Amino acid sequence: MKIAVVGTGYVGLVTGTCFAETGNDVICVDIDENKVNRMRNGEIPIFEPGLDLLFERNTKQGRLQFTTNLGEAVKDAKIIFLALPTPPGEDGSADLSYVLGVADDLSLLIEDYKVIVDKSTVPVGTAEKVHARLVKHLDEDLFDVVSNPEFLREGVAVEDFMKPDRVVVGTNSDRAREVMQQLYEPFVRQGNPIIFMDERSAEMTKYAANSYLAARISFMNEIANLCERVGADVDMVRRGMGSDSRIGKRFLFPGVGYGGSCFPKDVQALYKTANEYEYDFKILNSVMTVNQIQKTVLSKKIKRYFDGDLTGKTVAIWGLAFKPNTDDIREAPALYIIDELLEAGANVQAFDPEAMDNVRKIYGDKIKFADNQYDALAGADVLAIITEWSVFRTPDFERVVKALSHKTVFDGRNLYDVNKMRALGLHYESIGREVIEIGSEVVR
Repeated sequence: MKIAVVGTGYVGLVTGTCFAETGNDVICVDIDENKVNRMRNGEIPIFEPGLDLLFERNTKQGRLQFTTNLGEAVKDAKIIFLALPTPPGEDGSADLSYVLGVADDLSLLIEDYKVIVDKSTVPVGTAEKVHARLVKHLDEDLFDVVSNPEFLREGVAVEDFMKPDRVVVGTNSDRAREVMQQLYEPFVRQGNPIIFMDERSAEMTKYAANSYLAARISFMNEIANLCERVGADVDMVRRGMGSDSRIGKRFLFPGVGYGGSCFPKDVQALYKTANEYEYDFKILNSVMTVNQIQKTVLSKKIKRYFDGDLTGKTVAIWGLAFKPNTDDIREAPALYIIDELLEAGANVQAFDPEAMDNVRKIYGDKIKFADNQYDALAGADVLAIITEWSVFRTPDFERVVKALSHKTVFDGRNLYDVNKMRALGLHYESIGREVIEIGSEVVR
């Protein structure tokens, strides 16, 4: 098929590249001329594991192209994917101006039948709004609007796209259904379903899925905080819960809160939708409140350790991205923690395998960026671990102990065994587990 993808962010670029990988001819459109030129020259503007190989192969073989000209991209396309930003407004609702603006443009460009696909995460009723914009200048026989939400996890987005758990397609059109069935069949050869439903249900499915996962995270963070007070170990609790087949093991790891481009925005947007329909979605309100508090739990532990006075103290930070295997720092807990540390008078020196350039754009020389994780420890009083990159899981602990003047680690992701930290002679604080004091006895 010939496909146009409007927008080349995480979703758009992964979508276009993966469709090209299955033999389709894809043109990706973006208004950023510099970005388009970089992609034409073989440069990928985002970090996403596995994307580089597919990107290079399909651009070289001519199946994946880039342009700033919307008319050129959609002229021969059978399917047009809208993978545009839907940032939260001041009231938490999703901003549809990019999506509806492109719909207006398409209404003046389309000359033959197209399937217009909302790939962006959009509120319930957006497909109808896009349809209304298109029908102003087009006969209804020339298009169908479909909702096809993405369920891509940053860091494993290529794998998620190529081998999806399910594909959700919202349409009441038999014609569009046939096109979408043909498009996605190569991705579900192992039997995972393509689930067809109406457009509103498809739009709600995306928000419901992400909000539920966010709720699991916030619930476990609340359990972890309570574990610290009652003397329980959240790791043991998590294992006991996760072995129940009704609950499952995933998204039960406590930490310093969720971030990224999806969960915060989607929970807010669903809560806003509920308000618009005069429904008080109490659970979502609690999820957002808990997460906001959890993002600063590590900085509070550090402040308490220093009796509230961080003046002149140096905190080394491992991990800046909101999760490992991405350079995305949108709503990253690290940013909230850094802000609190700087405001309290601390010095911050940080390392992240991929996200430092993005963080440098925010802080400039307010914090120091290290070339590797051990350089970040030089002259530091304590270490704070915020993102669970694999490289941080088995460090040279002797170097860590030797480098830190206070021999203290604040672990926001529970990466290490508490008894090992005790044996190393470290002061060790994590999430939902006992505090290990220097010189305490090993528990057998």
